[in-house]
Amino acid sequence: QVRLVESGGGSVQSGGSLRLSCGASGNSYDKDCMAWFRRSPGKEREGVALIGTGSNTIYIDSVKGRFAISRDKDKNALYLQMNSLKPEDTAMYYCAVRTMGPCSLVNGRWDWGPGTQVTVSS
Repeated sequence: QVRLVESGGGSVQSGGSLRLSCGASGNSYDKDCMAWFRRSPGKEREGVALIGTGSNTIYIDSVKGRFAISRDKDKNALYLQMNSLKPEDTAMYYCAVRTMGPCSLVNGRWDWGPGTQVTVSS
């Protein structure tokens, strides 16, 4: 089973930037399908960004043009660069690896790390 550990969260003002990192260790996992999810207070966890085969990326509309997902397979690392942050981006952010099903933020099955908190103040 893979172990995922996120880092890089914190508190920033609106318009600021953060870069989240995720380290993966343990048994073999699907390096070709990884993602970032988030859960805001009172809301369901939602997929934010996905990176698939050939570095194909998918973003939810609310973060397009502001967030960028990337990975380093040699370092077993996943990243999320977040720019122009808004208060509505405040959430716990989770690194995820696909375990079953399609490589999809909506229909895939995922394992998540414990999360890292991002707080954006206005």
